[in-house]
Amino acid sequence: MNLLQVDQIDVSYGKARIVQEVSFALGEGKIGCLLGPSGCGKTTVLRAIAGFERVGQGSIEIAGRRVSDKKTCMPPEQRKIGMVFQDFALFPNMSVADNIRFGIRAWKQQEQDARIHELLAMIGMPALGQAYPHQLSGGQQQRVALARAMAPKPTILLLDEPFSSLDVELREQLAREVRNILKQENITAILVTHDQQEAFAMADDICVMHEGRIQQHDTAYNLYHKPINHFVADFIGEGVIVPGMVVGGNTVNTELGNIHGLVPVGCKPGCHVDVLVRPDDIVHDDEATETATVVERAFRGSDFLYTLRMPSGAEVLSLVPSHHDHEINEKIGIHLKFDHLVIFKKQEAAQAED
Repeated sequence: MNLLQVDQIDVSYGKARIVQEVSFALGEGKIGCLLGPSGCGKTTVLRAIAGFERVGQGSIEIAGRRVSDKKTCMPPEQRKIGMVFQDFALFPNMSVADNIRFGIRAWKQQEQDARIHELLAMIGMPALGQAYPHQLSGGQQQRVALARAMAPKPTILLLDEPFSSLDVELREQLAREVRNILKQENITAILVTHDQQEAFAMADDICVMHEGRIQQHDTAYNLYHKPINHFVADFIGEGVIVPGMVVGGNTVNTELGNIHGLVPVGCKPGCHVDVLVRPDDIVHDDEATETATVVERAFRGSDFLYTLRMPSGAEVLSLVPSHHDHEINEKIGIHLKFDHLVIFKKQEAAQAED
C-alpha cells in the first residue's frame, strides 16, 4: 500500500492555477523528490500535502486516510507529518537536546531522554546535546532540525529546500547522510529542491515539475538517459539538441554524421527529429582523425567540460579528464559514442515547449 497518494490535485491562488493535475504516490520507507526550477509549483504541492494550502480539485491521502479534497482540508497538526525548513528554524534560546525535545514534550521523561539520546547518536552529534544553535556549523544545525522533525516519528517527513543555505560542497554530502538516516528509521519522506545533484543523492524517485505540472516521474537514471521531452532533457544534466532526419531503420543523419539508435515509434525515413547530445557522447581521442575546436572550457577538478565547435559549425559539449588540458581555439581529436540515444520528433518538441 502507498503511504502517500496524491491524485490529480489543482491548487490556485486567486484565479491563478499554480498546480495542475499533479498525481504521484509514495510507498512506505521511500524517499521522493519534487524537482524543478523556481516557480514551478513544487513547494505549493508540499504545502498542500502538509495542509497549509487547500486543493481546488483532486485529493490527497496519507496512510489510507483522506486529508485533502475539494471539500476537506484536515489541519496540519492532525496529519502526523514532520517538516524541515530551508532556514532550519531552530529555537536559539534552547539547547540542541531541548530543540529535539520540542515535539515530544507530552511523552514520559524517560522516553523523551531515550529518543533524544538515540537521535543525537544517529545524526553523529552524541556529545553536543547541551550546545546551542549559534555554536554549531550550518551542517550541524541542519542535522538538529532533521532530528527535531523525526523525534515524534511522523508518518511522512517533508523537507523544503533543506540544504539551500549551505555551501555547495556540503549539500550533496549532507543529502547522502540524510538519506542514510531516513533509511535507518524507515521514514517516508519528500524532498523539494531545484538542485538535481541533491535529488540524485537522496531520492529513490523524482518528479520533475515545470509550470505547475509533473513532466516526468522516474528514477534519476531514467531522467538522465530517457527524458520524455525537451524540458526534462534540458533541465537534467547537460547537453545540446542537434537537428536530424531519419534516413532508414534506426539511422539518423545529423550534422555530426550518421547516428545509430532507436528512433521514435512511427518515425519513418524523412521524419525530422531532434537528437540530444550529452557531454559523455563526445569522446576525446588523440588518435582520432575527426577534430573539433575548443570554444570554451570549464575546469571541474577531475574533468574539463569543453564546448567544442564541429567542422559543420555545430557546438557540442564534451567531458574530458583534466590531464587533457587544451586551450581555446585548439583542435582536438574526437569520436562519437552514443550508448544511449535520445531522439524527439519535431512535433513532440513543439508540444513539450507549449
